[in-house]
Amino acid sequence: MPTTKSSSAKPRSEVVNPQLTRLAKLSFARKIFRRCVHWLSRLLVFLWTRPTVLGIGNIPRHGPALLVSNHLGDADLIMGFAYAPPLAEPMAKIELYEIPLLGKFLDLYGVIWVHRGQPDRRALRVVIEAMKQGRIVGIAPEARESLTGSLEEGTNGAAYLALKTGVPIIPITFTGTENQRIFRNMKRFRRTDVSLTIGKPFHLEVFPDRQKSIEYGTEKIMHTLAKQLPPQYRGYYEFETQSSNQD
Repeated sequence: MPTTKSSSAKPRSEVVNPQLTRLAKLSFARKIFRRCVHWLSRLLVFLWTRPTVLGIGNIPRHGPALLVSNHLGDADLIMGFAYAPPLAEPMAKIELYEIPLLGKFLDLYGVIWVHRGQPDRRALRVVIEAMKQGRIVGIAPEARESLTGSLEEGTNGAAYLALKTGVPIIPITFTGTENQRIFRNMKRFRRTDVSLTIGKPFHLEVFPDRQKSIEYGTEKIMHTLAKQLPPQYRGYYEFETQSSNQD
């Protein structure tokens, strides 16, 4: 599995639809819908995978908190729906809204739509408002599904939000959820070994220099994710993580 830095630039959303970026109202109907999605996802996980789940007690039932995770494939979303609190607010790229059925499903669930690769101030305001309301928000700092099958370089959005709001960060890591593995085994009616690991909550250190705080925070988040992963999944952070472990 490749472990070198990806040469591909981070994606930039070509679809622009800012009016969709909003904080979902937690109506009674939406709460019921989310719980149905939660249990349906549990069923799908059971049918198509052999999951190993560690640290589930590290996820609080209530926020505010920021969930950060690596992103290997489509099954990450199903695993997240299955094991994260049903009232958590996932962030999703706006391009998914254009996909028939899936876009409507995610909008009904109430994801926070985000425009990648550009200053999406509306999305930032929505997340900050969610934190003020005591909600849990999920974000993938790599800003896309990994092209290498391992950790790519992190972006600064998660660190910015954590520093801006002061909420605890909860690291979540997936293994085995790569699309090619999942779909290949599904065609053969085989279950795939996957894992979900939830680490202990942590906070970021604040420096007098705001930019330094964000950059250090991003490194802290990504190294924490890397340490939860087997070496073959650490990618961009493999050698730095090995060095810090030796120290």
